[in-house]
Amino acid sequence: MQIYIVGGAVRDRLLGLPVQDRDYVVVGADPQTMLAQGFKPVGKDFPVFLHPQSHEEYALARTERKTGRGYAGFAFHAAADVTLEQDLARRDLTINAIAEGPDGLLVDPYGGVRDIEARVLRHVGPAFVEDPVRILRLARFAARFTDFTVAPETLALMQEMVRNGEVDALVAERVWQELAKGLMEARPSRMFAVLRQCGALARLLPELDRLHGVPQRADYHPEIDTFDHVMRVIDLAATRREPLPVRFAALLHDLGKGTTPADILPRHIGHEHRSVELGEAVCARLKVPVECKDLALLTARYHGDIHKCLEMRPATLVKLLEKTDAFRRPERFEQMLAACACDYNGRKDWEERPYASPARLRTALAAARGVDAGAVAKAAGDRSRIPEAIHQARVVAVRAALREE
Repeated sequence: MQIYIVGGAVRDRLLGLPVQDRDYVVVGADPQTMLAQGFKPVGKDFPVFLHPQSHEEYALARTERKTGRGYAGFAFHAAADVTLEQDLARRDLTINAIAEGPDGLLVDPYGGVRDIEARVLRHVGPAFVEDPVRILRLARFAARFTDFTVAPETLALMQEMVRNGEVDALVAERVWQELAKGLMEARPSRMFAVLRQCGALARLLPELDRLHGVPQRADYHPEIDTFDHVMRVIDLAATRREPLPVRFAALLHDLGKGTTPADILPRHIGHEHRSVELGEAVCARLKVPVECKDLALLTARYHGDIHKCLEMRPATLVKLLEKTDAFRRPERFEQMLAACACDYNGRKDWEERPYASPARLRTALAAARGVDAGAVAKAAGDRSRIPEAIHQARVVAVRAALREE
């Protein structure tokens, strides 16, 4: 029985990155051997065991056989006669197919060290085509390892997988899981660039893919191309270390520009409403968590109003605060402001341009929240007049606060 560290722990150490988790593969053993040594079984689809002291996961070396479409269509074989090289052969990328023995020596049958040095993402072998999740994983690694490129033969293989319909077999939960992880990487735009290169973006997120080549007014968007703009926005959100809901809102905020009638381009009148409709479809299809969905749709609908808030009168500002539920959900309102700031600064040569809308809205919200709604309601008397009385009291408070600025 031999034990090796495999996968990301080896890769990250060779890259000089912090090692978060260690994965172990056990060669020359079967489930009975593991149980006899005190390991506890936890694997549902294939034999994985918890170490009796460290509780780290140890997986038996295994091979895979394709039995159906999609990432779940596999049969596994784990036995004492499965070699380390056979186990490494089933892995996705060469940089993830390196093992390290207890003596520190590397086992690298597929050239992973070479590809780390060359900064290349390359598939291990022809079995790569059997699991469409690998397309998403590779794209996510491109977003994490920003100086790596995709090997031409690997990109060609991914394009073939898309043509053969493998991507269409992906389940929504797995697509969302990988996209969410990719959005949290250092440069998420690279994930979407890879997905677009191989054709997967048009199958998974056609609403986003459609933005490529759609022009915008150069005076507001020097980068002109809408897809380029959205990629800049999500990268800026990553640079600012925004949480996932903000990054997802940044991704979806301009989807409506992909359906703007050609005869009014490069203007995008009413794109906010169209963005909401398209965003709802995306969220339903990918089964996006409520927190991410709500912020994305709110940002899509109101980001234009947020940008124009300096031109608004106090009454209009209060209506905006009410429509965005800022009084009950101030934390979510702050996240929307963060997404709008990324939208504003995520334009060519606008990265450092001052953005005054958040400060204006925070001043208005603080003033409006200072209104004693209970006292106003009591003074209103007639219950039907209470909402309007509170609204007017907030307008008066906001007007006074803005006058003092």
